[in-house]
Amino acid sequence: HLLNLLAIPAIVFVYYFKRYKPTLKGMMIAFGASVVLLGFVQMVLIPQIVNISAKFELFFVNGFGTPFHSGSVIFGLLVVGGLSYAIWYTHKNNKVLANTALLSFTVLLIGYTSFGMILVRSNANPPIDQNNPSNMVNLLSYLKREQYGDLPFLTGQYFNSPLDNREPYLDGSPVYYPDKRTGKYEIADDRKGSIPNYAPEFTGFFPRMWSNKQNHITAYKIWSDFKGKPMQYRTLTSGGQIETIYKPTFAENIRFFMRYQIWWMWGRYLMWNYAGRQNDIQGHGIDSGWMTDGNWMSGIPFIDEARLGKLGKYPSELKNNKAYNVFFMLPLLLGFIGLFFQYKFDKNGTLVTFLLFFFTGIAIAVYLNNYPYQPRERDYAFVGSFYAYAIWIGLGIIGIYKQFRDKISPTALAAATTAICTLAVPVLMAKEGWDDHDRSDRYTAREIAKNYLDSCAPNAILFTNGDNDTFPLWYVQEVEGYRTDVRVVNLMLLNTDWYIESMQRKAYDSDRLPITMAPDQYRQGTRDFIRFTELGSIDSEKYYPVKQIFDFVTSDKTKQKFSNGNMENVLPTRKLKLAVDKNKVLKNGTVPAELADQVLDEITWQTGGNYILKNELALWDILSHFNWDRPIYFSITMGTDAFYGLQEYFQQEGFAYRFIPVKTPPHSNRNYGRVHIDRMYDNMINKFEWGGYENPELYMDENNLRFVTNIRFTFARLAEALIAENRKDSAEVVLDKCVEISVNDNISNNGTILPLIEAYYSLGKNEKANDLVRKVAQREKEFMEFYLDQNPKDMASVRQRMDQSFAAISQLTMMSTQRYPQAELNEEITQLYQDMAQRYGSFRN
Repeated sequence: HLLNLLAIPAIVFVYYFKRYKPTLKGMMIAFGASVVLLGFVQMVLIPQIVNISAKFELFFVNGFGTPFHSGSVIFGLLVVGGLSYAIWYTHKNNKVLANTALLSFTVLLIGYTSFGMILVRSNANPPIDQNNPSNMVNLLSYLKREQYGDLPFLTGQYFNSPLDNREPYLDGSPVYYPDKRTGKYEIADDRKGSIPNYAPEFTGFFPRMWSNKQNHITAYKIWSDFKGKPMQYRTLTSGGQIETIYKPTFAENIRFFMRYQIWWMWGRYLMWNYAGRQNDIQGHGIDSGWMTDGNWMSGIPFIDEARLGKLGKYPSELKNNKAYNVFFMLPLLLGFIGLFFQYKFDKNGTLVTFLLFFFTGIAIAVYLNNYPYQPRERDYAFVGSFYAYAIWIGLGIIGIYKQFRDKISPTALAAATTAICTLAVPVLMAKEGWDDHDRSDRYTAREIAKNYLDSCAPNAILFTNGDNDTFPLWYVQEVEGYRTDVRVVNLMLLNTDWYIESMQRKAYDSDRLPITMAPDQYRQGTRDFIRFTELGSIDSEKYYPVKQIFDFVTSDKTKQKFSNGNMENVLPTRKLKLAVDKNKVLKNGTVPAELADQVLDEITWQTGGNYILKNELALWDILSHFNWDRPIYFSITMGTDAFYGLQEYFQQEGFAYRFIPVKTPPHSNRNYGRVHIDRMYDNMINKFEWGGYENPELYMDENNLRFVTNIRFTFARLAEALIAENRKDSAEVVLDKCVEISVNDNISNNGTILPLIEAYYSLGKNEKANDLVRKVAQREKEFMEFYLDQNPKDMASVRQRMDQSFAAISQLTMMSTQRYPQAELNEEITQLYQDMAQRYGSFRN
């Protein structure tokens, strides 16, 4: 598909370039023509083929009562018949150009017929069927990625653009669904007034700074040196007052585009591949980690220090990062040589190669219009441009040979050039890059996914809340058939109608979820957002049964009228309760027998915020109807917001919290509920596998290492619970297991080890604790010395990192010299603390 698209501008580019000769005018005409054609194919032709097919589908099904898919079939037959006739006609009448164009268009369509597999698969209703693109109407939305929202491209809003006070919202295209009862496509969401309409005087050409999230806005201003142009605007609220808004200037917009979207989000990745890479830690370029996270690094001191500060005291943790690859810019230079010689001997070929380089690199950066603080590095999006540059690297060897072939024996030169260039580039790159590209024997994603599932009792419902949590679980269930009795429920997807519908079907060996809502009650555009509204009939101090409130929210009869004339469902109270069948929860093992006297008659909780979304409504549906027959779990990696106020009724049994009718008040911001010690111990020590974390030889990238914090804190919590019950031998086994898995040369000895140290000290295992103290102290000392070695301006920019390191040293000092005094460590740790306190204190003052 990608090569198909690239072939179009490449052919047009060469054609026009040859026609207009190798002049600047010819190059611009050829380049412009190829860009326009590529944009037409990608953004107009292909989407419109699907769009017209969808229109045919609606016309025939809704207009003539034909079966679903009939309109799309008719459209397909017309396209095939029309193209076949046109190709035959142009061939017969010797219309070469028209025939070639029709053949090219046909081949293009044949390539796109691979999307038909999406329709086939979706109509089979598999357990994982994202967006349910089962017909051409839904497929259009799927291909346009409407679920991810819209973003401006050539024109549009900036981050602080106000809505047009004449018409703040515009109507969008209706969303349809196939209604089997009526045999027609019915409107699920008319999307009237759903599209923000920004004041035109506050929009601009080629807007790059468009997201209105606060952390994105802060980053926009830093990257662009934002000052803005003050403009007056009459607000929609506050009585129509005049407000001064600082609109980004075009120069600031382009500055952000060049610095962040082009350089940081593409150029930096190119340098990673051909100049050198600092590490695999995600970098954002502007926060307190700008010196140490994700930069390119050549290995040439004066080049690197000009950008990244003094490197004389560079921490060993960063040097030992397997993605610390220094190429001394040799591959980059060889590519420059290849580009120069290709241009010298083959200008047309150079332009075609550059076209490939441009469209798979810079053009993608322009199209993506990335906002700051991306959730992950995006280097994979630009791999085509790295391939293109590799062509120039290969040509560089030929260029060097041609430059010296008249001065040195051709045979000797060929051998020397090949040997030197091979050693300087591919051998060097393989030596530096092999260890961070080798994934052999690393199964962390699979094993941690199994650990999630094994944390759950049979026939459980497991709530997750993100891609990294959910996709590995889908894999082990779908591909390996592992623990298919557990129903995995992604709370983010539970906001969509197609996902709720899929949850109402049996999947693998797991029963359907007890969701009782009818499709009309959760269709897109229906109860997507339910605001809290106080009603006179509701006692604000009283807790109401969750089923009663659920029925109220899902009933059309209880809708309230708002000032805009709309009738909407509302949330009448934030306070909810759920009855408990004591005998059942004890009999089926939901609550351990030893907690029989703590089982509540009902549980109460309060939902937060001024509104709820559809996923919380679906959760209330489940709670209203599961009758304590199935275990319910929440992943430990979810944020507090995803627990919806239920965290006081959690019981940790591994990497998941079980929902039980026993209340445990919070005692920590990272631990919720109680611990089922025996189950958790059996899981963590006997059942769970770790996929390679314990092997210091394996490569663990940042995505793997992020989970180490959860591993350490989970083991530490289990150890603390064992210590509280005076089961010290078991607690030591737990701590030793954690150290075996998560303390080695692959993994940072940062402050997440502190709970393990304290647990060891409380057991009287001082030598083991002291060993960890020294590891953490050495790590934080190296980082502190590196930061303190910088100039004052750079030190100020990394102050947050220094605060973290100094805080860890302070806690180590308090533990090993005051709370658990250690004679052998006292002088060493005290000296470190005093030295850092003096040097850091001087900087802070």
